[in-house]
Amino acid sequence: MEQPDAAPRATFIARLALAGLLGLLGLWIAWTFLPSLAWAVVIAVAIDPVHMRLRERWPGPAGRTWTAATIALLVALVVLVPVAAGITQAAREAHDVSIWITQAQANGLPLPGWVAKVPVGREMLTTWWQANLATPEGAVNQFHHLRDVADTRLIGSNVLHRLVVFAFTLLTLFFLLRDRDSIIAQLRRAGDRLFGPTGERVGVQALRSIRGTIDGLVLVGIGEGAVMTLVYITLGVPHPLLLGAVTAVAAMIPFGAALVFAIAGALLVGLGSVGGAVAVMVIGLVVVGIADHFIRPVLIGGATRLPFLWVLIGILGGVETLGLLGLFIGPATMAVLVMLWREFLEQPEQEQDDASPAT
Repeated sequence: MEQPDAAPRATFIARLALAGLLGLLGLWIAWTFLPSLAWAVVIAVAIDPVHMRLRERWPGPAGRTWTAATIALLVALVVLVPVAAGITQAAREAHDVSIWITQAQANGLPLPGWVAKVPVGREMLTTWWQANLATPEGAVNQFHHLRDVADTRLIGSNVLHRLVVFAFTLLTLFFLLRDRDSIIAQLRRAGDRLFGPTGERVGVQALRSIRGTIDGLVLVGIGEGAVMTLVYITLGVPHPLLLGAVTAVAAMIPFGAALVFAIAGALLVGLGSVGGAVAVMVIGLVVVGIADHFIRPVLIGGATRLPFLWVLIGILGGVETLGLLGLFIGPATMAVLVMLWREFLEQPEQEQDDASPAT
């Protein structure tokens, strides 16, 4: 009786081994482009409601193609226009900074007048400045490493790599949007065959988590950037629009906006406005505190059904592991794991309820 089962079992094992080897080979080949695929999936999930509204206006195969191409083009403009503006501004500032560093290394930096207005640590700051920046020798020691940052070959290769990743992200996004219906159907069928009803619940929870995270991080970050832009303009911070845009991006990362507030405060201190620097830090921390403790927990936690502690662990752990992409993958992963854990805990009670009518 065992002999007839041996051949099918061996065939199954051989197919499973072949599928596993081919899967690993495909993963190894596509490893470089996995970030592009992940970013395209995140963007497609985030804009799916808008995408479906546009498809209702442009039905048919041609409409799906034009809708996908239009959205991909808009995403490209949303990303590239601010980046190009920032690079242009940074190039202008880099020239001025280079001249300033050259003059500082040749003549030293005299003690600025705002040091006398510092309420705490004035003597310590004065001593450090006189020892490290006031003389040409000290300025050379402090500023020589800044020129290594401007290595054009390193910057050029990094920018080229980012452009390639972004180009493949847009291309992947186009195909994901154009073939949305068939991709969803295939994923549902695969999930049913592999995991049963749990597969669709996992997918729905992951989608809900990604959208909730985007609402809680991106939209709230943009709101923080808009508020702080007004603060920068009011207090006279140099380049308020550029700093506001940087604040919006940094605010998507927990505690990231504080670094921008410190930069804005340092710029104001350099202009002699110590009170303005203190005001930027205080107002910025109040805005971030309200966003992080009241608005984001409602948006992210309500969508993911996660306590905010696990949301924070997912965000910070995701950033540590996957970089900026981890902002969205981390909370979604935590939400799915918590959902599976809750279902595991509730399973015995459901089995008892199902068994009680039979008895």
